[in-house]
Amino acid sequence: MASSSSGRRGATRQKVFEAAVALIAEQGFSATTVDEIAERAGVAKGTVYYNFASKSILFEELLRHGVALLTASLSGAAEESARAGGSQVDALDAMIGAGLGFIERYPAITTMYVSELWRANNDWTGVLRVVRQDAVAVVEKVLAAGVASGEFSGEMDVPLTASAMIGMVLVVALDWRTFQPDRSLADVHAALSLLLQGRVATRR
Repeated sequence: MASSSSGRRGATRQKVFEAAVALIAEQGFSATTVDEIAERAGVAKGTVYYNFASKSILFEELLRHGVALLTASLSGAAEESARAGGSQVDALDAMIGAGLGFIERYPAITTMYVSELWRANNDWTGVLRVVRQDAVAVVEKVLAAGVASGEFSGEMDVPLTASAMIGMVLVVALDWRTFQPDRSLADVHAALSLLLQGRVATRR
């Protein structure tokens, strides 16, 4: 019985998550109300508050959950590349593919994250800083390993380059989904791979 109840609550939370992500991506956090979230999720307003104490807490959980999924995708791609004996450039390329794949699967999460990340004077600076760094750190690890091995230039600014790569994938992917939806993921990945090979892999 306890397991069944836990499963129902998990399903309800997921419905609320999905409704909130979609609405916040469409109109921003401030313009989204709990009433709208409840209506979109098909639950009572009290159910939203039962699962999340406030709209702010719901949003923080959404940010953490979404970026944790992205970070896991990036990390998994890098690890798989390493197991296959790939170079650090190969690992970066694999992470680009994983990032694009994540954005294709979860476009609303990505739109929500980017819109709030670049919104001036929002209430989420602290949370955004933490979750952003989790994703950036995965890329930093690969870049630092490449610098240490001589595969990348020792003059590389690792933190800034890692941030640039995350930003590149996010912006290009959003542009792709919004303005060039007829292009395939493989096509977009190939274009970014070419850019990576020409700009990052300065040493062989």
